[in-house]
Amino acid sequence: MRSRAMTSTLALTCFVAMQAAVVPAAQAQTDAKAWPQRAVRLILPFGPASGADIAARLLAERLQVMWGKPVVVEGKPGGDGLLSIGSMVNAKDDHVLFFGPSSAYVVHPYVHENLPYDPDRDLQPIAGVAKVLIAIGVPQSLGTGTMKEFVAHANANGAKVSYGVAPGFSEFVFNGFLRETGLQIAKVPYRDITTSPTDLGEGRIQLAMLSFAALRPVAEAGRIKVIAINDTKRTDIAPEIPSVVEAGFPALVASPILGLLGPRDMTLEVRRRVAADMVAVVKDKTIGERLAVTGQMPDPMDVDAFAAAIKVQQDQVARIAKVLGMARKK
Repeated sequence: MRSRAMTSTLALTCFVAMQAAVVPAAQAQTDAKAWPQRAVRLILPFGPASGADIAARLLAERLQVMWGKPVVVEGKPGGDGLLSIGSMVNAKDDHVLFFGPSSAYVVHPYVHENLPYDPDRDLQPIAGVAKVLIAIGVPQSLGTGTMKEFVAHANANGAKVSYGVAPGFSEFVFNGFLRETGLQIAKVPYRDITTSPTDLGEGRIQLAMLSFAALRPVAEAGRIKVIAINDTKRTDIAPEIPSVVEAGFPALVASPILGLLGPRDMTLEVRRRVAADMVAVVKDKTIGERLAVTGQMPDPMDVDAFAAAIKVQQDQVARIAKVLGMARKK
């Protein structure tokens, strides 16, 4: 009798254990279908009127209709993107997401000693939205119409040549370019890099590398010339401008990916659900056209494609860091 009781108890224990193992998977699926259960917050590393802010509000308008819950866009600029990422990570809530370009975080492990997040675990890719166009501009008065002409001018007049560059990924890429070409030109530090096109148009600096959206108005006014797009090929937005690869300087490729990331504990099932909705919205022709106006080329990606694209940029940063003699700090 005692043996039978022990056998029954063992069987019951095994059954309970099997059920416990099954519940998490079933629960994950249920959570994915039920998400969102409350308002969703999109945390940005930029303030109002930035390209990412415009994109986030454009997408939020559509997503809150799909989800039946408010989608709140919240800008937390400053701290090289650390404030916004830290806010998302510390919330520990799968309804608080980070929305911004990959340039806001891919170089962090090389330039910051103490990060407020774990770069390998705390940023989970959800969906890619668009490719942010970075471009290089020079003053019209400089008389250099191509990258090769600018490099020749800089080699001959290094002490008189200065530049402004967007911090983070773009600056990292540009520093690698300077090291490879041996150019000796001076960096002008900007608290707000979006003011550099004005200085460029006045000839106070001789080159600026930042978003095409920021350069375009000054170029259309005839005060500067955009001589290259920092991508592997020309863009439909400005097909007359060569890519840096076409110009002969592949080291200058810098195409941040605007996208959505979630916290460490956000399940893959929920991320795939959110990604499917985000991709559907970005594929809408009207949304795509409005993104393009802000210098962001629609490039919708699901979880896996977005993760792979980020990995490509991380590998690029690692190669540049090696050229610069920099080690990963974290």
